[in-house]
Amino acid sequence: MSKPDQWTRRLVLQRAMQLGAMGVATPLAINLAAISEAAAFDSTDYKALVCVFMYGGNDYANTVVPYDAANYALYHQIRAGAGGENEAGIALARANLAATALTPAAGPALTDNLQYALHPNLAGLKGLWDQGRLAVQLNVGPLVQPTTLAQYQSTNRVANPLPPKLFSHNDQQSIWQSNGSEGSTIGWGGRLGDIALSSNANNSLLTCISASGNAVFVAGRDALQYQTSPAGAISIRGIDPNQTNWPALRTALNSLITPTSNHVLENEYSIVTRRSIAMEGVVNGALAGVTLSNTTNALFPAGNPLAAQLKIVARLIGASTALGVRRQVFFVSLGGFDNHNLLMQDHPRLMQRLNDAMTAFYAATVELGMQNRVTTFTASDFGRTLSSNADGSDHGWGSHQFIMGGAVNGGRYYGTAPHVSIQTDDQVGQGRLLPSTSVDQFAATLARWFGCSAGELPGILPNVGNFSNTNLGFV
Repeated sequence: MSKPDQWTRRLVLQRAMQLGAMGVATPLAINLAAISEAAAFDSTDYKALVCVFMYGGNDYANTVVPYDAANYALYHQIRAGAGGENEAGIALARANLAATALTPAAGPALTDNLQYALHPNLAGLKGLWDQGRLAVQLNVGPLVQPTTLAQYQSTNRVANPLPPKLFSHNDQQSIWQSNGSEGSTIGWGGRLGDIALSSNANNSLLTCISASGNAVFVAGRDALQYQTSPAGAISIRGIDPNQTNWPALRTALNSLITPTSNHVLENEYSIVTRRSIAMEGVVNGALAGVTLSNTTNALFPAGNPLAAQLKIVARLIGASTALGVRRQVFFVSLGGFDNHNLLMQDHPRLMQRLNDAMTAFYAATVELGMQNRVTTFTASDFGRTLSSNADGSDHGWGSHQFIMGGAVNGGRYYGTAPHVSIQTDDQVGQGRLLPSTSVDQFAATLARWFGCSAGELPGILPNVGNFSNTNLGFV
């Protein structure tokens, strides 16, 4: 049995509680149910994790940019491309980075005495860094075990296993979200939801929520993925009086899609449909009691899809008491990061959207008094090459990610900074970073803050036992 399929103690207890609900009163079921009160999340506080996924593979080198004179010169030389030293290529101008240069509040000097700046369009995130509410995890990516360049180049995959299908968009998106390649059905956010179900007994369906359509990240074994739109719960158009102004049609359709049936598949469809209709009323009713001030509303720019998703997440978090939930995992996303070309045209717009959406969301959590209970983090398929690919960059591996929230130990870097190079042993060619921190370590740190015990981590993150440090310290 693989580690992801092993039951954690809480998952076993949840199965026992389900047996009790079905009337299976075996001694084992009775005893486990009696223990469950001690094993479930026993805190009365609220916590939420929010994953901001950048689809396409974000260009790490123009997001967290070498700024000190020596390392900037290396960055510019590599990114200038065929144009030579007098051409910018895909390098940002150093003069434009002064306002977003980062000064860490603590921590040792970085590799080669690196100093970084954020992309010029990330000024809002720079402000959160200065407030200690934003941290940067350096060079994180999928790993099976700690891996050197020699191990990467080895042909012995038994002794030196690598994540499957490196550099593939769909597979690496899935590996980041679920620890498995394309086709995986359960994500590590969903596994977190599995162990949190008992703390959301009133509305367990609202444990794992995507505001960005179907996402394996928030799919669990028992925690179902609930999808919402920026406007709130997604209604069934044919029976929604706001969309179908014909009562007879609504009644007829409702009678067709909700009755019980002796046919297994028909009956399951009816169960799901009835649950959806009931939850629509619950969610929209709770959201009606959550309003953001005009000042905060104005921070969410129109035409920014990520901002729209994060706004509804903020409102759902604000409705958590009314909904009776204490632990939630959210997923939002922004596409367009596959910048093989037109990087200097398209990436700044994406950085602006990311900046505006995340800073507005943090402001909303402050207004709601929830900033210390919500931790937001970024992720992406992979980083990209440091070297130029015409006027863009190619698929890579490791990347730099942000962690934001009131509980974040911000204004600091975590992990090991890579050399600014396409030849050193911390990259695998063209500046594709060989991760020095694994997704499992990154996720384990978030999971521990969320409330998981160390013993539960292997059931959530299959490779976490291969890494000695599972608390990176950023939260």
